[in-house]
Amino acid sequence: MTFRIAVVQPIANPIEDDEKNATFDPTPRLAEAAAKHGINAIYGTLEPLSHNEGTAHNLICMAYGDGRPPVSYRRTHPNGPWIYTGGKWWEFQYVAGNEFPVFDTRQGKVGLAMCSEVYMPEVTRALALRGAELIFMPAGTDKGRLWASWRNLIWSRAIENLAIVVTTQNLFNHAERGLAMVAAPEEILFESTAAGLFVVDVSLERAREMRASSDSVTSSANFGAKQGVLGSQWQRPELRATMYPRPGEAAE
Repeated sequence: MTFRIAVVQPIANPIEDDEKNATFDPTPRLAEAAAKHGINAIYGTLEPLSHNEGTAHNLICMAYGDGRPPVSYRRTHPNGPWIYTGGKWWEFQYVAGNEFPVFDTRQGKVGLAMCSEVYMPEVTRALALRGAELIFMPAGTDKGRLWASWRNLIWSRAIENLAIVVTTQNLFNHAERGLAMVAAPEEILFESTAAGLFVVDVSLERAREMRASSDSVTSSANFGAKQGVLGSQWQRPELRATMYPRPGEAAE
């Protein structure tokens, strides 16, 4: 089954107009629009925890096209507090979440992650091991010198998890360099540095085939990424305690 992903890389309100964004909760309007048009919409917002302490979870959310209540992922990495206070972009005390939920849609099972969590392969691997086939990782602003490595990692997360990985970011003017991508395990299906709305036709059939099959001596003739990396041919869960030794315990 082929379906469409609309990737929006917007021109956002500049910092001096931040009052236009500061108290706006996008959830009601996006939930209404998603249900009206029968689409699933991915977006970001905050979940305030303590007004006095200025604490909040940073969320990536999905509004369902079938009218179900919106769902969310609370950013898990890195540990808080972090760069969301003391800079020019944000001002809140970030509190990390601890869960990796995945969500069923008509198109496939969706995982949500956030921005520079692309540098933590454990995040998308946790989602993929829970069945996520589509992983959305919206990002923040112009990546500066990180742009090349960030681009590399978006595709890497698709390769190692046999998933479709989607990202985009905010731009404050057309001179900034965006990073909108739709990456499949074997190829980058779409990318753009420009502001705009882009529609990409995708299918999960190839990724599902690769998840369900095993690597062999002839695989490189037919596949551009390793098959079965989430299955028993490659995964050794009995070694995970060795990979991640407990504090104070030397790795052998």
